[in-house]
Amino acid sequence: MGASPETASLPPFWLEVTEFALQATAKVGAQLLADFGQASSTEKADGSLVTASDQWADRAFQEAIAAAYPDHGCLSEESNHIFLEKEWCWVVDPLDGTTNFAHGIPIWGSSLALLHWGVPVFGCVHLPPIRQTFYGYWPQFPDDAPAGAFLIRHDRDPVRPQPIGPSTAPPGPNQLFNFCSRSSHWISPQFPCKARMLGGAAYNLLAVAGGSLLGAVERSPKIWDVAAVWAIVKGAGAVWEPLGPADPDPGTPLLPGKDYGRLTYPTLVSAQNRWIPVFRAFIAL
Repeated sequence: MGASPETASLPPFWLEVTEFALQATAKVGAQLLADFGQASSTEKADGSLVTASDQWADRAFQEAIAAAYPDHGCLSEESNHIFLEKEWCWVVDPLDGTTNFAHGIPIWGSSLALLHWGVPVFGCVHLPPIRQTFYGYWPQFPDDAPAGAFLIRHDRDPVRPQPIGPSTAPPGPNQLFNFCSRSSHWISPQFPCKARMLGGAAYNLLAVAGGSLLGAVERSPKIWDVAAVWAIVKGAGAVWEPLGPADPDPGTPLLPGKDYGRLTYPTLVSAQNRWIPVFRAFIAL
């Protein structure tokens, strides 16, 4: 894979971080793709599904991070939920879209985020079945990588990252908005876009950043569902808002010692700020 001009100009640390994330998600994704269609699932205490593939991928990512960045912290959906006070901390979602994965629906992937003093500044999401990888940067400090977001289409020749950005189209009957299963009651014939339910939190929101959707809502994602996506969505220039006034924002620094296993980040993402009131008119909390 050739680097884009924007990525190639990054400082060495960020080039290394980017290449590490791309390689780690590709390696894990290859094994998950081999497992796809054969996985059996069980229910976790919170009612969500987990498979042996989730657990294997979680271990594989944590081992890769420990080998490459032994001084960095790590939060993960399947193991470590407590944020430690580290300048750099990775957030791992080994398999986003487990329900799709377990039922043979090819919208799922893995995500890695890098936090700088508790805030996501880099994200990488690899979606093996559709052969796409999103990554992006949203700086918080002077030495962070500059803002930007990119998509790699592995079905293209040559395989090169391309900058992405949200749609500028107005809402209409041929534009798309994604709902999650917990927000389906907001779908109505009067909603200004066609409704979709893609089934994977990461891809739902990334599709806004990439210009396929005008908006998306997620009612109950955890920090590992959204940390990487937040950096990419912000880097692409789309608009991210907490769904309710008391809901947390991934841009608020994580607190050392806090357990993030139960905290949810209800979220509305819009391609343009001017469409937020239009969508909120149909979303009554």
